[in-house]
Amino acid sequence: MDKTILSRLQKLNQLSLSDKEEESVLAFFADREAECEALSAIDTEKVERMVHVLPILTVVREDKEIKTFTRDELQKGAPETEDGYWQVPRLVE
Repeated sequence: MDKTILSRLQKLNQLSLSDKEEESVLAFFADREAECEALSAIDTEKVERMVHVLPILTVVREDKEIKTFTRDELQKGAPETEDGYWQVPRLVE
């Protein structure tokens, strides 16, 4: 990252950084770029890919349909029902 990109980002994000803060941000990103370059230089051709650092065992249960309530039980508290549906007053005419 350079000063021109940083100034564009400041405008886009409506930020105003002091010169000291700008230097700090630029130094931070310069360090990140150096770290990325160091990681890219490592030969990983013969290293097997992994998804997780630790082995993860996922216990999956079989899905089973369970009816916990019947329609009649659910509609016991309804003020009015018709043909298995709740009846509500019309709000819009």
